[in-house]
Amino acid sequence: MRLASVLTPLSDLNLQLAAQCGVTDIVGRYPGYLGTDLNSKKRRVEAFGMNLSVIEGYLPIENIKLGIDDGSELKALKTLIQGMGDAGIGILCYNFMSGTDWARTRLDAPERGGAKVTEFRLRDVERSVLLGRDSSSTGQVATSITAPQLWENLERLLTELMPVAESAGVVLAMHPDDPPLESFLGRARIMNSLDNFERLVHLVPSSANGICFCQGSFAEMGVDIPSAIRRLGKHIRYVHFRDIRGSLESFTETFHDNGQTDMVAAMRAYREIGFTGPLRPDHVPQMVGEDDGEPGYTMLGRLFAFGYMRGLMQATEKDGKEH
Repeated sequence: MRLASVLTPLSDLNLQLAAQCGVTDIVGRYPGYLGTDLNSKKRRVEAFGMNLSVIEGYLPIENIKLGIDDGSELKALKTLIQGMGDAGIGILCYNFMSGTDWARTRLDAPERGGAKVTEFRLRDVERSVLLGRDSSSTGQVATSITAPQLWENLERLLTELMPVAESAGVVLAMHPDDPPLESFLGRARIMNSLDNFERLVHLVPSSANGICFCQGSFAEMGVDIPSAIRRLGKHIRYVHFRDIRGSLESFTETFHDNGQTDMVAAMRAYREIGFTGPLRPDHVPQMVGEDDGEPGYTMLGRLFAFGYMRGLMQATEKDGKEH
């Protein structure tokens, strides 16, 4: 396993802090339609002794989800994958949530010592705060979509992308819906169960068709996390290591050591399935002095998570050698 992180902002200070904490892999954001030289970004990360190994977030994919792409989004994704292959960046993380990214209804729920975390209450969705991309940010008119339509659009997308990804040596890693409801804001959701993730990897069978195992999202589904890791096994190519308290319609995010999941058992399960890819903390608490930062993505909570995760990684590695 390799300790990874997204850094917001991707500044020299944050890069140096990550390197000092033992991070080996950095997660970058989509460079945009006009293209940013991925090789130059990779060289910048490498100057701090780390590797740019994942691209995720803000992808040109919203019209593809709705089945109304004129070909420009598909072309942009193919160009991105080819560029990633040229730069040696091996994982593209994406999701198939139509109209939103991850959604929360509160950004300042209290956690340990007065730290602030994000929270979701389905009953409060009318007053919700939607983080990430929504339909208004892309100029789309809100429209409904059914689960069969989403599956059809997903299969069409994967059929187009898998040959490109295989040729480039890039894996597509699907992130779960968050929250993984049956529908949200009038649109169906499909990446919301273990059965559907198994359907995903068989939809277009390929070594490039993989899973981003976001522990928090799977915990929201109510599944046993270590068992789910073993069940999805070899298809897990990238991990978001986080936790919650609560259930599908009402949950709060937590410090990595303060949620409902047995994180030690989860790390052991990754060892058991032979997972060797990047594993990053996600949605960290906002700590004292960080009120102006982006909720879930500030740095102090991430530093705490790095140490906690490295401890689990080293302890479970030792367990495996002793057995």
